Amino acid sequence: MGRYVIRRLLQMIPVFIGATLLIFLMVNVMGDPIAGLCGDKACDPSTAARLKREFGLDKPVWQQYTTYMGNVFTGDFGTAFNGQKVTELMSTAFPVTIRLTIIAILFEIVIGITLGVVTGLRRGRPVDTAVLILTLVVIAIPTFVTGLVFQLLLGVEWGWIKPSVSPEAPFDELLLPGLVLASVSLAYVTRLTRTSIAENSRADYVRTAVAKGLPRRRVITRHLLRNSLIPVVTFIGTDVGALMGGAIVTERIFNIHGVGYQLYQGILRQSTQTVVGFVTVLVLVFLVANLVVDLLYAVLDPRIRYA
Repeated sequence: MGRYVIRRLLQMIPVFIGATLLIFLMVNVMGDPIAGLCGDKACDPSTAARLKREFGLDKPVWQQYTTYMGNVFTGDFGTAFNGQKVTELMSTAFPVTIRLTIIAILFEIVIGITLGVVTGLRRGRPVDTAVLILTLVVIAIPTFVTGLVFQLLLGVEWGWIKPSVSPEAPFDELLLPGLVLASVSLAYVTRLTRTSIAENSRADYVRTAVAKGLPRRRVITRHLLRNSLIPVVTFIGTDVGALMGGAIVTERIFNIHGVGYQLYQGILRQSTQTVVGFVTVLVLVFLVANLVVDLLYAVLDPRIRYA
């Protein structure tokens, strides 16, 4: 196991470098960031030249990337165009989005897996049909529509919640945004769990466990569920990074100043340091989540061993 972890960590290095290089190149060709600093009026040549020197934009792109990566390994993600350190923006944004993501993942695990197990064991019955229709509707509706409808009904019309989240963003105020953020993924987890449970319930090891006279609860939890959760764990693990990076819409609707908000502001203002810095951390989140998922395989299925 130890050698496998070391090998995976070494494999993450070229993936990280390649992903950050691609992001850096894409961000640097999306427009002129200096033009965004001067507002509606164009910068005069002397001001533009001074700003480019100040932010290192007068150097070739490859040299900018080399300098940036060297600074990243020392914990310096650069300075935003408003003069604030990107690490300071991260220190306020990431805790909020992490709390929001934890709530979303808990909704996926608790509600999604529970509904998937229930419908998988009752395939073809009315409850199965009802859940399938409901999840299909949830998948078909865009997240911004779901968020705006919930905000209008629960926040404005009925007054059950605050229409927007306070700057502190406590867990109780993030429950509804977390549900909105997790809605589509929750539907996928439900359908994936249902399919996996239905397929594995006909497997030989399940029939053998039933023939031995084991209690139904033990057959489901110890045998059926553990093997059925492998594809679900894969989806949830990769969804962690997707939820953190894809929270732009949800955070905009509920006025949450998290990672999505900072990314939106960085793109709007063409602040390359902000965008590249936040996306660099999200790449690391994706890589670590995939490594954790691979290690969980051995926990769920004892037949899986890593050399």
